[in-house]
Amino acid sequence: ETNTLPFHPFEMQQGDILRMEKEHQVLKQQLQEAQEKYEQLQSRSLEETGALKELLKKSVEETEVSKNELDWLHQDLEIKVKKWQREKKENQDNLKALRNTAKKHTDTNDRYSKTIDEKEKQYNVYLNTYLETSNKLANDKVKLEELIKKSEDDCQECVKRAVKAEISVLKNWKETEVWKLNGIAANAEANLKMLKSWSCSASAAPKLKSQVDSWEIFVLNVKKRMEKVEAEYEEKVQMVKNGVRNCLTKMETVELSSP
Repeated sequence: ETNTLPFHPFEMQQGDILRMEKEHQVLKQQLQEAQEKYEQLQSRSLEETGALKELLKKSVEETEVSKNELDWLHQDLEIKVKKWQREKKENQDNLKALRNTAKKHTDTNDRYSKTIDEKEKQYNVYLNTYLETSNKLANDKVKLEELIKKSEDDCQECVKRAVKAEISVLKNWKETEVWKLNGIAANAEANLKMLKSWSCSASAAPKLKSQVDSWEIFVLNVKKRMEKVEAEYEEKVQMVKNGVRNCLTKMETVELSSP
């Protein structure tokens, strides 16, 4: 009800805990965004790596085909060198074209290999960043959980102290009210005893009988009131022990008019 001061030692100024919770939410959102970005990059890298591998495989196959063709041409030239003498220039041109194609495929393979290396480096950078951020957020989460646990323990301790205080107040009120009623009852019983002693006289007995009856009824009412006060305060004490709040209300004092 009076939470207007910083909660030391967890707050240097009012609202620090709420600010820490907001910062934790922001960090959590950043972690989620970083994780989503990392997953997107990983998926894209896997797709690009797969495509590059397919191209590399295709280039290797084409290179093998080119090498086989080149070997076949060499063998064919050795066997049919006289027959193909006239076509030597054409075959040389074909051989040059095949070599250019092989060189082109080799250059393409080198370029793809460099691209794969760069993608792997970029992937490692993103992975390290993600791991650092994740570890930092995990440490912050542990610290916040420890602070929350300690705050909950302190809150429970305050609740226990408040319950003890309420019970003490209710018992004091009960004892005060019972003490007053005991005093009234003691005075009434003294008066009743005096009237009964006077009524022993035969001449005074008829006159005092009504007063004796009134004082006996008054004493009975005082004792009933005392039992009611004790019962109601004990009920309030039990309610406070059971966790009910707003039980700290004083019973209305009833003035008992003596005869």
